[in-house]
Amino acid sequence: MNKEELKKLLPHREPMLLLDEAELVDGEAHGRVTITGDEFFVQGHFPGNPVVPGVIQCEMLAQNCCVLFGDALVSEGAVPMYTSLDKVRFKRPVRPGDTIELTCRLTRSRGMFHFAEGEARVDGELCCTANMSFAVVPAEQ
Repeated sequence: MNKEELKKLLPHREPMLLLDEAELVDGEAHGRVTITGDEFFVQGHFPGNPVVPGVIQCEMLAQNCCVLFGDALVSEGAVPMYTSLDKVRFKRPVRPGDTIELTCRLTRSRGMFHFAEGEARVDGELCCTANMSFAVVPAEQ
């Protein structure tokens, strides 16, 4: 899915739509984001030493997880809501010029709650890992 296709799935819009592309492969969501240096989140983080904030990396993982809920989001008009973030680890800084490869997989589901694990890599090197949970809820009218 390209950015326009992702907009049919995700409620996010620029500047908070953080994925460039994503796809579902063998039950895993694979996403990609190239950091240009023009993003709002690197403008002041940090001057002269731009680094993608960890919380933004977690949001990228969360948006990538939403690809796993695709059918429910589109057919039911539902919205994914982050409900927890656990065991987050940052292993390497992400900088302008880097392309982040995201991989997320569901570990279990119970009703509207879904649990996932994800990782972000640059050039095969691990940058971030996290366990996440989401509630897929009806969109407010």
